Amino acid sequence: MTKEKYIEAIGRRKTSTARVRIFESAKPTFTINDKDPKDYFKTDIEKGIVMDAIVKGKPSKKFSFTVKVSGGGTHSQAEAIRHGLARALVASEEGLRIAVKKLGFLKRDPRAKERRKFGLKKARKAPQWSKR
Repeated sequence: MTKEKYIEAIGRRKTSTARVRIFESAKPTFTINDKDPKDYFKTDIEKGIVMDAIVKGKPSKKFSFTVKVSGGGTHSQAEAIRHGLARALVASEEGLRIAVKKLGFLKRDPRAKERRKFGLKKARKAPQWSKR
């Protein structure tokens, strides 16, 4: 196994965490949990979300990407990967920061499910009130 130089970044969304590594390479490849993105994500929307940072960021060099993602659902995993890819690309080329930041890919989306409170059915839904 060769020791290649890579740039690593972490992307997060809800409870999903994606560890993204990018390597400079002549032939670009992309793997998510040792699978092709087309096999890992079923819908075109999720595949598009993952590729957004690469397509819209337009890096000048060619890279190979490896991603280890865990937690959450597939949609939040896709957004976590996009967040990690954007961070890694900015670390490799500082000139991409303005374009990627304007698209909102560098911001960690803080929205997550609110915890359930005691005495309630869900986070805010109360049991039905009856007069008698």
